[in-house]
Formats: sequence, C-alpha cells, structure tokens
Amino acid sequence: MQNTEYTDAHIKTLEGVEHIRRRPGMYIGRLGNGANPGDGIYVLLKEIVDNCIDEFSAGFGNKVIIDILDKQVRVRDYGRGIPLGSVVKATSELNTGGKFDDKVFKKSVGLNGVGTKAVNALSEKFYVESFREGESSWASYERGQLIGSGKKEKVNEKNGTLVVFTPDGEMFNGFDFNMDYVETMVKNYSYLKKGLTLVLNGASYKSENGLLDLVRENMSETPLYEPIHLEGEDIEIVLTHGNSYGENISSFVNGQNTRDGGTHLAAFREAIAKTLKDYFKKDYKPEDCRQGIIGAVSIQIQEPNFEGQTKTKLGSTYMWEKYKNDEHGPTIRSFINDFVARNLDNYLRIHLDVVPIIENKIKESQAEREEIAGIQKKTRERNKKANVYNRKLRDCRYHFSDKLPKDKQDLAEQTSIFITEGDSASGTITKVRNANYQAVFSLRGKPINCYKESRKRVAENEELNLLISALGVEDDLDNLRYNNIIVATDADDDGMHIRMLVLTFFMKYYPDLIRRGHVHILQTPLFRVANKKERRYCYSVDEKEKAIRALKTSVQITRFKGLGEISSDEFVDFIGENMRLDLVKLSDEESISDIMEFYMGDNTIDRQNFIRANLKSEEELEDVNI
Repeated sequence: MQNTEYTDAHIKTLEGVEHIRRRPGMYIGRLGNGANPGDGIYVLLKEIVDNCIDEFSAGFGNKVIIDILDKQVRVRDYGRGIPLGSVVKATSELNTGGKFDDKVFKKSVGLNGVGTKAVNALSEKFYVESFREGESSWASYERGQLIGSGKKEKVNEKNGTLVVFTPDGEMFNGFDFNMDYVETMVKNYSYLKKGLTLVLNGASYKSENGLLDLVRENMSETPLYEPIHLEGEDIEIVLTHGNSYGENISSFVNGQNTRDGGTHLAAFREAIAKTLKDYFKKDYKPEDCRQGIIGAVSIQIQEPNFEGQTKTKLGSTYMWEKYKNDEHGPTIRSFINDFVARNLDNYLRIHLDVVPIIENKIKESQAEREEIAGIQKKTRERNKKANVYNRKLRDCRYHFSDKLPKDKQDLAEQTSIFITEGDSASGTITKVRNANYQAVFSLRGKPINCYKESRKRVAENEELNLLISALGVEDDLDNLRYNNIIVATDADDDGMHIRMLVLTFFMKYYPDLIRRGHVHILQTPLFRVANKKERRYCYSVDEKEKAIRALKTSVQITRFKGLGEISSDEFVDFIGENMRLDLVKLSDEESISDIMEFYMGDNTIDRQNFIRANLKSEEELEDVNI
C-alpha cells in the first residue's frame, strides 16, 4: 500500500474566484470554442445580459446595448447600477450579490451570487463600471485578479452598468462567437420582455407582441389556424398546429430560454392534451393532441431551481411568488394546468371556427398512429424472433432516461449511441467504448430515403424500426435513452449518403431530437502523419500540412477512408475525451421540407451547382502521396 503523508498542510482554501478557474464546469457547464450554442462563452454573455434583464424586470432601464468585436464583449444597461461601494464585492466575492434579497429582485434568473464572478474569473480581461447620479465606481481584472479600482466624482453618463470582457483563450481554446447564436439569444430576450430594446452591434430588436412574435417569426410552415395567444399573471402561452411531425415548443422561465425543458414544459404539454380531451369529451391520446403542435410557454416564478449552472432545464416544483405565504402553495404543474384548462377552453368556446380544424388534426394523427403502430409491432415481433435486435445494438449500462442518483447524474449527460455502418466499424467502436455510457448501433446497408416514401413504407423498414426501439422514442421523446445520438459513418461517398439518409429520417419524423441538440456527427481523422518518434492524427488538409512541418523528417502519411481502417488502439482517443462532434443544427425558421427537397429530392440544377462548388475540398483530400 502506498504510504502518502496526509497532514494539515494538505488542506487548502481556494480564495476568491480561484475555485471557478479550477472547476469551471461546476459553474458554466461545458467550455467549448463557440461552435455549440451551449458552449461556455455564450453562458458568460448570458450571465451579464441576465443582470440587465433583471434590472428591466424590476422597472429600471428599457435599453441594453451589446457589442461584440474581435472577441471582446461590451454590455451597457441603463438600470440602477451596482451600488458604488459594492462594485468590487459584487464582481469578485462569491456568495455576494443583491439577488438574495427578494425585495430587490423578485423574479430574476440568477439567484446564486455566482454569475458575474464566473465571467470575471474566466475572462482574460474584465472591466466593470457602475454609474449612479453623476458618479461612478470601476474595477479592472485579469483572469479574476483585481488589478485596479477607483471612483470618479463627475461623469456625464446615465445611470446603469457597463461590463467589458474578453473570454480567456486558455479556457476556451480557439474560441469565436457565432453571431447567429447570439442574435437568437437577443431576439428571445426581446420576445420575452415586451418594451425592452436590445441593440446588438448596431441592430435593434424590440417586440410588441411577446411570444406571439416569436412563434410567428420562427414558423417554417403555414399554421392550420391563427396562433392562440393567452396571457395571465406570471404566464404567457402561444399554440397552433401544423402538418409537420413532432412537437416544436419553446419554453422559458424568468426570461431564460430553457432549451432542455423541465417541469413547466412537461406541465404545458400535459395541459394541452388534457384540455383538448376534456373539451371534445373524447379519450384522445396525448400524442395525437400534440402531433404537429407549434408553440411557446413562458412563466415567472420566484427562486427558480435549474438543473445545472447553465440553467437550461427547470427543476422547480412550486410557484412561490404569488403564493409565498402558503407553504403548500400550488405546484407549477397545477398552476399551468389550471391556466390552460380555463383559458384555452374559453378561447375554443368563443372561436368556434378553430374547433373543427383542431379535432380533424387530432383524428388524422390518431388514424395514422394506429395504422403505423400495428405495422411497427409486427416488424418488432419478427425481429425479436430472429434475435436481430441483440445483434445490432451493443447497449450501455446507464441511460439518459434513468432516474440516477446525484453522484451519477453526470453519466446520464454523457450517454451516447453511435450509429455506424456495417460490422467492421461497429466492432472497432465496441472494443474501445466506455460500456457505462456509450452504446453502438450497427446499420445494415443504406436506410430508405424517408423523404420520398410514405409513412407506412417507413414503418415497415426493419433498420429504422430497430433504431427507434434502441433510442426508446416510439411513444414519447421524453423516454430518450441517450443524450447524444452520434452518426458515425465513413468519410466516403457511401458514408456521406448514409449520413444524409439517417438525418433525413430524424428531420422528417423526429425533428425535436435535432432542435434539442441531441444529434451529432462524429469527426474522425482523415490522415495519420507519423515518423519514428511521433504520430499525429489530422482532421483536415490544413492540420495535415501543419503536422508534416512539425514532424519534419521521415514522415509517413496515411489517408483513412473508412472507420474499419482505424485500429481499436488508435480509435480509443477519437471517442473519448478528445472526441470531436459536429452538432446538427436546425433553427426554428428553417423549413424542414425545403431542406429535404434540396438535398434528398429530385436532382435539380441548384443541387448540381452546389455539388460542383463543393467538390474541390474532396479532390484536395485525395491528392495525397501515401
């Protein structure tokens, strides 16, 4: 046994924001480089803007100016400003802030006194200045360390707060802001805070109709009826139906976009189905009531409890603000159910022209679901007898849908299923995967092109049936067994085609899997550059050229064309901590039918021109002396 001395000298206290720099994941979730909307640099931006939004919600300031240039972020609000004597404390001392006092911030997003400190700690440079009644107080930091502070007795500035920061390149390696992600964030703030003007790099965003504007502007198809917009104290909802599959519902809490849903979204989905069933006095299935639904829900509560520091999933059970004197006050579920039951029912009784449209949509969904369910059941039974399922899926121990204890919840976030082509690639990944949270599903040949086929024909397809069974989403997306669905195909023509066929299936019938950020494409190295002492794996021509220059002498170059060509010893790094994933993105305003028609429809001139314009990179990859 190793004899390691353990004394008082080994007990350390991390001062100030040092703990944030040591354990950033505890405070902002993932780090990343800005390629994913959940990456840390967007959390830093959101934390600062959230403070501005909280000021507006409290009745102070109606404009927020955001400028992002050369990786530097500048945010100016016109609220009350941080109390001048507390600027340093509020930006550098943990568990210090004004949001612990409900009298000052009743329905804020951030309540833990950490947000601004995390931005400070994880920024290369951080500057804050508070303006109050012609005076100001400022502080300047580098990587969380105070390098200067002071006060100005006379300033010609309106009340408010200015924050300027540059994320730390040591933490966010090679980062860059994707302005599409930032613009979406800013638009959402405007929809949720009617009357607030946000200016992003000179462009103004302001909403007059709240969530109704969000739904109208983001719809990619013509709705079956005019969106229903209902508002009440602490709640706002919008809903309509379209002809697409799945559900497209945005959810928010105190102005925070909860892209992973939570208790409020679950309650809203339940309330819609229950209210429609009660109105029609028929036992329609919830999934039929919600098929093709497009909508949004926003609630305001006191002391929200989010799962994770990034605040993308609500975990709260109770509504505290309105009923704070009643310790057994109504739950979020009952609050939303009561509001929807009362107001949606009233709306339908007044707008009778909408009623037959909704019921016809429900009946169509019911008829198709019952027909498809019968076909899928026969297909699954046939596959079960042939023991096909067990041959195709190498499952993992933990699953995303499991109710895991707190000490294992991080495993749920890591759960992944690799969708591969053929036994060779699946065998390689299976050998090196972490069986606790990584599963492998092997496709046989090419799936059918779902865009061109009927729903019945798709339901009869063995491969896709087995895939949906493996994912666990036959009845409800909330039963999804893996957080990350990773398409892992070869980097050749066949592999790219299979990738497109799989993505087409998800886009048409399970678009929410993409919208919620579950679908990824695995990047695998295209080249191995090696000499006698070292070998490097390269994912692009540029990386290959840099590796050649770095290794200099006796360099051997290998071009990989298939996953099966990469040995299991090599592959272990490519699906471990160094795994590179491309997130499959689908913004709400993008038309799924238009995307599928372009890529998977008839061979049009537009697509031919697109292919010709993008052939050059593949030619470059092939021009290698192996």
